[in-house]
Amino acid sequence: MAKIYFAIPGDINTLTGGYAYDRRLIAELRALGHSVEHLQLSSRFPLPDTNALADAAAQLAALPDQALVMIDGLAYGVMETIAEQHAARLNIIALCHHPLMLESGLSSVQIQQLFLSEQRALNAAKAVIVTSPMTGKILAEKFAIPAAKMTIALPGTDAQTFAPCIGNPPVLLCVATLTRRKAHDVLIDALANVKQLAWTLRLVGGTEFDPEWTSLLKNKVAQYGLEQRIVFLGSIAEPSSEYAAADVFVLPSLFEGYGMAFAEALSFGLPIVAARAGAVPDVVPDSAGILVAPQDSSALSAALQELLADTAARKKLQHGAQAAARDLPSWKDTAAVVEQLSAQLSTQPSIQSMAGKSE
Repeated sequence: MAKIYFAIPGDINTLTGGYAYDRRLIAELRALGHSVEHLQLSSRFPLPDTNALADAAAQLAALPDQALVMIDGLAYGVMETIAEQHAARLNIIALCHHPLMLESGLSSVQIQQLFLSEQRALNAAKAVIVTSPMTGKILAEKFAIPAAKMTIALPGTDAQTFAPCIGNPPVLLCVATLTRRKAHDVLIDALANVKQLAWTLRLVGGTEFDPEWTSLLKNKVAQYGLEQRIVFLGSIAEPSSEYAAADVFVLPSLFEGYGMAFAEALSFGLPIVAARAGAVPDVVPDSAGILVAPQDSSALSAALQELLADTAARKKLQHGAQAAARDLPSWKDTAAVVEQLSAQLSTQPSIQSMAGKSE
């Protein structure tokens, strides 16, 4: 069985989709009999200071030659110099949930800097794991990463008991950290246009990632007079009860590298309303949801009005979501893909070891 080092920035128990992926992957690889050692990198990533980079460099330098080390993209995308220094000695696997340059709220200068750093880092890796075909396509087209270098390891989903979806009034659920990319502002604007209908919205997601944005969202809710109908719940470690009590899942993200919350919603058989952005159309079939143009609050309002006012339309998408749930991959499937890649890399000698044998 392979010995795998997995470098992850910050607190591995952070309640986001990317960290959930990392936690479950470690657990499933260990269940398969692999030794997985977690290397904790600085929480300063993806905006590391000198100390954060020095610590990351030291941890990689301490690994034995030909070690198999997987590095989460939240840090790896800005570790280009370190990756290049160790590319010949280590078997580096880059785990890219989505390119860092696609986060919202970045300046053009920041976008270009992140593009250049991540491109160098990805080129230095022996292999790249992407969590969706869409992310793989972006890396191939924008970053010129060869398709042969990439492996798709879709996030898994646990089977769930389907939600009854009988709320009166209907309960809308949104599970996403309160960051600009998730477009909660568009959702609030859309709901302000359907005030006349009965509904409540429950927002599950961390508020600490962008406090200024969170404050703006709460002010927007107050301006619309929706404080009694839109509830900010913060982070919830296990939101299953929220999914089980919901009638519709809604999240108009501007981009998703995969969208684990959408898969989770499908596993509960929830109808979905979302933006047609990133990998969302790959996860949410037309039979299970209504997808609208990103940042279009009017189109989002129309979609929500259709489902809130028409029980039959909601029920039809509910059945579609239940059917889609049966095709979702499991976390064992995810681990099996990574296990196969690890086995392939473990049998390939590093460039440095080959050079040593030729001397």
